[in-house]
Amino acid sequence: MDYTQIAPFIQTAARYAQLILPALGAGARVTYTIFFSTLIFSIPLGLILAILGLSRLRALRALIVAYIWLFRGTPLLLQLFFIWFALPHVGLRLERLFAVVLTFSLNYAAYFAEIFRGGIQSIDRGQYEGCHVLGFTYPQTMRHVVLPQVVKRVLPPLGNEVITLIKDTALAFAIGVPDLIRVAQIAAGRDFRLDAYFYAVVFYLVNTLILTWLLKKTEQRFAYYE
Repeated sequence: MDYTQIAPFIQTAARYAQLILPALGAGARVTYTIFFSTLIFSIPLGLILAILGLSRLRALRALIVAYIWLFRGTPLLLQLFFIWFALPHVGLRLERLFAVVLTFSLNYAAYFAEIFRGGIQSIDRGQYEGCHVLGFTYPQTMRHVVLPQVVKRVLPPLGNEVITLIKDTALAFAIGVPDLIRVAQIAAGRDFRLDAYFYAVVFYLVNTLILTWLLKKTEQRFAYYE
């Protein structure tokens, strides 16, 4: 192979990378903002929904079931369009990034709620009865006995949703949020080059790999509950 022939292409690619990487970095920061903000809001909300969904109040259970059915039964992109385009017609105009985080949080909370519900219901009823005999209140039972076991049991499905989330953040570009995909799209259309898309692919692959490794380590950390 004659490296003198490909050297100019490599140099051109390197110069172009120096030109667009700062913009892609800014887009990546927006992507991370969506990702971490969604996790911060959706995981606690999902846990609350799961606990409320196990309430003895039939009306409350029905409300939680309807919420989960709505957000799991419709596409995330459609929910995003509804919040961004429909809410202004009733006087609620949101900032683009906030609209994305709100939509993602409400959507993923529904999925996390089902995961947590399954984990809570997998705990043997005898443990609840034993805690009651020992004088534990229901919140104390959940905090000290049930939830530590639930965390271990729900980590694999929870991890799958987290990995899906980092990829779903790309949907934010649909309403003009300057995330990584949006920046890459602008660069590719302006310069008639596909380099930006290549860097976006690398970004998502690397982050998926890191998340997979972290989740595996976390599962090993909680293995002592088995």
